Amino acid sequence: MPQIDIKSQFDVIVVGAGAAGLYTALCIPAELKIGLITKETVSLSASDWAQGGIAAAIAPEDSPYLHIEDTMQAGVGLCDRPAVEFLAKQAPSCIQSLVNLGVAFDRHDNQLALTLEAAHSHHRVLHAADTTGREVTTTLTAQVLRRQNIQVIQQALALSLWLEPETHRCQGISLFYQGHVRWIKANAVVLATGGGGQVFAQSTNPAVSTGDGVAIAWRAGAILRDLEFVQFHPTALTKPGRFLISEAVRGEGAHLIDNEGRRFTFDYHPAGELAPRDVVSRAIFRHLQHTCADPATAHVWLDMRPIPVERIRHRFPNIIKVCQHWGVDVFCESIPVAPAAHYWMGGIVSDLMNQTNIPGLYAVGETASTGVHGANRLASNSLLECIVFGAQMAHLQIPDVSQLSDLPELHTQEFCADVDQWQPQQEYLEVLRDKIPRLVWQNAGICREQSSLEAAIATLESWQQDYTSLPVSQFLLSLRPTESARLDIPDVERQLRLWAETRNLLDIAFLILKSAAFRTESRGGHYRLDYPQLDPNWQVHTLVQQNNWWKSPVVNYHPIDL
Repeated sequence: MPQIDIKSQFDVIVVGAGAAGLYTALCIPAELKIGLITKETVSLSASDWAQGGIAAAIAPEDSPYLHIEDTMQAGVGLCDRPAVEFLAKQAPSCIQSLVNLGVAFDRHDNQLALTLEAAHSHHRVLHAADTTGREVTTTLTAQVLRRQNIQVIQQALALSLWLEPETHRCQGISLFYQGHVRWIKANAVVLATGGGGQVFAQSTNPAVSTGDGVAIAWRAGAILRDLEFVQFHPTALTKPGRFLISEAVRGEGAHLIDNEGRRFTFDYHPAGELAPRDVVSRAIFRHLQHTCADPATAHVWLDMRPIPVERIRHRFPNIIKVCQHWGVDVFCESIPVAPAAHYWMGGIVSDLMNQTNIPGLYAVGETASTGVHGANRLASNSLLECIVFGAQMAHLQIPDVSQLSDLPELHTQEFCADVDQWQPQQEYLEVLRDKIPRLVWQNAGICREQSSLEAAIATLESWQQDYTSLPVSQFLLSLRPTESARLDIPDVERQLRLWAETRNLLDIAFLILKSAAFRTESRGGHYRLDYPQLDPNWQVHTLVQQNNWWKSPVVNYHPIDL
């Protein structure tokens, strides 16, 4: 990336450039100066990979009430009803806002086309072929790049939050950019860094999804919620990269079959292929356990041939293309698929205005826990959440800049390591980066139990100690807001990203494992082999702050207010 000068102070810093970060930046009042930070390039995000679509009750026979009920049903008792009502009621106007910005959703006879996805009672999913996320993020990116008040800072890595020592108000971040660690001040910081799918060995998420926002916020004392709830998508192509085969394929009529060609999912749920995602994922997992020697590498088949050929060509051109790349002709043969980690329901606790428990810190999108997803997200509510809650940042009110302390005078520290000194640290980080997802997949994947969770936690704690003792860790973790740093090591950008992402993965692996051990029941995206039943006493949220885990009060259903 070309060298650009970045300011030392913004009104607002937004970390993340997926749908949540982009739309947030567009909605923040235009008179405010915004720094939009992304560790890759704009639009390289999980949103860009979203195929299925975005849900909204816009059909004449549909209503927000029905959308609310479907969302609550999928969330298995843990949705926050006021948040769900807010999401569903705001959905139609947010869709119109996207259309006005230029998002080209598919149409049928000049009307917005709607499809059906699992656990929805009506056709309400808008789409742009099978690359809806790419269409949304591409359009939003073009709008962001036109805005004079937004400075996009690409290939920059947020490392930590900068808290005011006495009030603990968030007043900026530390940032690694072009070989230097620097401190950037802001009146408000918005974390929109997406999920943490890369903590699992099998994931549909892109490489950037390393849980950065959740880990950064946790280390600063933010309250997190429901981190054990991970949605495993049932149908990821069993080829490198775990390309997601959209749920919309099954909504259009594709069948899940085993090696004998039998539609086995009806053995596990009356809705078959269109049961909720967690049910379908466990059905595949259990079926493979019963029929295969190695369920970790085995797969079932997704047969698209029941869908009319022209319908497949029109709706799923990207799926056709990717499958062809791997030698699978979807018109003549079935696609090998298996479950993979897809979406993290848990995150940083935030209210309807995206405010966290840390003053000045906000969270939007998959990074946040707004209460709309409960224990299991309803299909195509994720892009919707990014837009509905991103729009709330139009109401952002920040304190007068004059009330904040001046920027400190920075003293530059230097870390130098030649190839021989750096190589052992690099090798250790690369091995650890590879071992963490394997450990989490094996012990906190689709099915979990206490003994393996506890063993994995102990292993992880020893890895954390080893990581902290690395010379580069000791140097970077000792930096204070009065100290900037320059790092003189080989291939510094790639190596510091490896260091920072490994740290974040260590932390979120620990958080997921501990939360999964804490909840002794099965519900939604959390399934315990040793506690396979839903327990009414666990109709509570798991809350985490630093190293304290506790239960929320019982989650009650509120009367609907339309």
